[in-house]
Amino acid sequence: MDGVLNETTNTVHKHRTGRSDFRTHCGATSHVTHDRLRLVSIDRTTTDRNVSRCGRCFADAGGY
Repeated sequence: MDGVLNETTNTVHKHRTGRSDFRTHCGATSHVTHDRLRLVSIDRTTTDRNVSRCGRCFADAGGY
């Protein structure tokens, strides 16, 4: 599953499939410039201790 990583906050969000760009389910990245966002594999980022998961995108996560 693809996610959108906000490199400023080190938070991964669920990517809104079927959309171009870096749209997310929660909309929290809509104000972030594209040079601070990147598409990543959610499975890979969840093993990284420096990356949080968005609480609005993931039911079992904390964060915004």
